[in-house]
Amino acid sequence: MNQLNGVIQALSGYMGGSADKANYHAVCSGNTGHAEVVQVEFDDSIISYEQLCLIFFSLHDPTQLNRQGNDIGTQYRSVIFTHNSEQQTSAEQLITTLNAEQVYNTNIVTAINCATEFYIAEHYHQGYFLQQPEQGYCQFIVAPKMAKFRQQYKALLK
Repeated sequence: MNQLNGVIQALSGYMGGSADKANYHAVCSGNTGHAEVVQVEFDDSIISYEQLCLIFFSLHDPTQLNRQGNDIGTQYRSVIFTHNSEQQTSAEQLITTLNAEQVYNTNIVTAINCATEFYIAEHYHQGYFLQQPEQGYCQFIVAPKMAKFRQQYKALLK
């Protein structure tokens, strides 16, 4: 996300749980209620909220409930945390449209929730792919997604 024009900052972190604090090991336990998220600060005069949502949907499978590939649990749920009613309405309308157009083989299960406290992830999670390109998960899972992302959104890249 940090590579997109109009994205000021994208930070990995955790949100949506009831635990007072969140860190990688606690969230991975599945006991905090938090989801792994990316908080995106953006300039809407350059990139729209809807464009960011479309990119979000293209980078993961929004039809899987509490799962992303081999990662299973509520911490891997597909969720959009909104900061105002306009974002909520936009996300809801986009999901309705994508489902009506049958963009995916099954309906989108992405939850739309009001944003809660954001807990920034540990330093080693920020830009993880850029820091660990040789790591197996990065090579076989992230790299193909990044290649698709760069091809599909090259007009929006910095």
